[in-house]
Amino acid sequence: MTHDAKGSRSTLSSPAHTASMQDRVDRLREAIRRHDYLYYVKDRPEISDGEYDRLFRELLDVEQAHPELVTPDSPSQRVGAPPLEALGKVRHERAMLSLDSLVNPEDVDAFDVRMKRELGVEQVAYTAEPKFDGLSVELVYDDGRFVRGATRGDGTTGEDVTVNLRTIRSLPLQLRMEAGPPAHVVIRGEVYMRLEDFHTLNRRIAERGEEPFANPRNAAAGSLRQLDSSVAAERPLVMTCYEIMALAGPAPATHWDELDALAHWGLPVPSHRRRCPSIDQVKTFHQETAAQRDTLPFEIDGIVVKVDRRAWQEQLGEKSRSPRWAIAFKFASRKEITRVHQIIVSVGRTGTLTPLALLNPVEVGGVTISRATLHNADEVARKDVRDGDTVKVERAGDVIPAIAERVPVSGEVRSDPFRMPDHCPVCRSAVAREGAYFYCTGQTVCPAQLKGSIEHFASKHAMNIEGLGKKTVSQLVDCGLVRTLADLYRLTKEQLLQLEGFADRSSALLLEAIDRTKTITLDRFLMGLGIRQVGQHIAKVLAREFGSLDAVMAADGDRLQAVNEIGPEISSSLVSYFQEEANRRVIAQLVSLGVRIESPPQADEHAMRPLAGKGFVFTGGLERWSREEAGRRVEQLGGTVSSSVSKRTAYVVAGRDPGSKLADAGKLGVPVLTEEEFARLIGDA
Repeated sequence: MTHDAKGSRSTLSSPAHTASMQDRVDRLREAIRRHDYLYYVKDRPEISDGEYDRLFRELLDVEQAHPELVTPDSPSQRVGAPPLEALGKVRHERAMLSLDSLVNPEDVDAFDVRMKRELGVEQVAYTAEPKFDGLSVELVYDDGRFVRGATRGDGTTGEDVTVNLRTIRSLPLQLRMEAGPPAHVVIRGEVYMRLEDFHTLNRRIAERGEEPFANPRNAAAGSLRQLDSSVAAERPLVMTCYEIMALAGPAPATHWDELDALAHWGLPVPSHRRRCPSIDQVKTFHQETAAQRDTLPFEIDGIVVKVDRRAWQEQLGEKSRSPRWAIAFKFASRKEITRVHQIIVSVGRTGTLTPLALLNPVEVGGVTISRATLHNADEVARKDVRDGDTVKVERAGDVIPAIAERVPVSGEVRSDPFRMPDHCPVCRSAVAREGAYFYCTGQTVCPAQLKGSIEHFASKHAMNIEGLGKKTVSQLVDCGLVRTLADLYRLTKEQLLQLEGFADRSSALLLEAIDRTKTITLDRFLMGLGIRQVGQHIAKVLAREFGSLDAVMAADGDRLQAVNEIGPEISSSLVSYFQEEANRRVIAQLVSLGVRIESPPQADEHAMRPLAGKGFVFTGGLERWSREEAGRRVEQLGGTVSSSVSKRTAYVVAGRDPGSKLADAGKLGVPVLTEEEFARLIGDA
């Protein structure tokens, strides 16, 4: 066939020809999206793999001939993008919380009783679904198109893995527009690998002489965090979606409806799920799912149980790290048999001595385990585990390796029973006992405790010293530059320049970060001291109750136990800590070096603050602040922040894409502020 070259190019570039090609591309894309939906969401394919591949190759051919017709949401764009230099950081529109885990049915019953009591009802319906063992991600769709995806990260900020998520065939790049998806929606899902695909991948890796992945979760996480998305495109990743985190417009009334909506929009959702009118049906579903566990094509470690009605979810609210209305109901741990090579003792950040069993390596649930915790001396004695014993190993909650029990062997000659050491294996200081636990009395002279203590002191919820991570702490201690917490405030640029990885700029930045913490709130300072059993919440309780560090340090056991939420163990820990002269000396040094500890406002002072007695609820995304920052500003001005709207709420602050709380405010007649109005109210306009 011969054509005039000029004429041929003219014909191909004509408006009619371009329109014809556009129509052809649109029909191919629509067909491929439909078959993806039928295969991944409905599990009801209508065509063979060969026919699907033919459609896909035809689309690639047309787009290659007409690159001007390629769009970001085309199915062809799953093949990967140029490698990234680094994964960027993304702040989530709504915090990605973790779940409280329960194993015992009695604890699940107690959860149900608590839900009924807090809601004031006699019956609560739940939705139960598998707890996938994968990597949690945030998905953002605008006008039906997938625009961004991120890992969970620390729950507030994750890594931007958009280009890698685009390679996952079960993730629609465009939602089903005929289903009427919202203009903006944020969805939570899980990326994982099917077991058969995982084993195939591992076989290929092993054949290349490389180290295979330990389990499907590691394989999924490693694949999704690749800088080169072509690697992710070659990996058999799949996706399931299970939560609408935020959306423009009204939310479904129940979680069951939420899953139906996700499926209707074209997203894959758990097909194995059940709506349970009572907690008894939840436990039945748990038993049935556990029985099917080893036959499922993917790894799960339990089921997720959620209060079905979303209005009740809002009413129940959230804790700092987990929702009150949902739990993970875990399966009983899997167990395997191996031998104990030796029992050693590890010294933790607070000085606690923990027996660890070094094991002959054994695979449990796809993970190779070479050591397991024995918790404490009483546990070792109760299980009577000794060097050389044969034992059953489990992954507690399918995560933490632990020894379940000793397995007697006929004719074996056993070693002597294990005994906790009299002296710390790290610093040789004396070992003391507190209840079931032994601990090193070396305090800050013990290198094992010192490094952990400094890391904790510098952590986000304590002093929040940016740039003072594990590696730097280790260098500071190993070089002898820091022997107590107070030494941090004596550091000089010349000293830091001795450390690996430090130059003028990085040294100056760390010193500035340390200097910024010289003014700190009482609760953060108490948290930073690393006192046994004093976490973020108890530190705030102590700060509110006593008002000053001197008052906390002077309180005896009876005075401490008079405080709500402080029992004998916490009281004993506080008294012991502040009675230790070395600890008091370090605190005095910190104060002498310029650390100023701010006391919380007194009751009369608090009442004089401009927002005293006013309750605020935030909904939607804010431009100028994070939710946490805005809430902290309200509390500084005397107000309070709640997760649900009530008649006592003074204001609802509505940001970008507000949720159902906006409608609640309208029903209850609660004033609604824009972000600009809120800024003026708090004096930040």
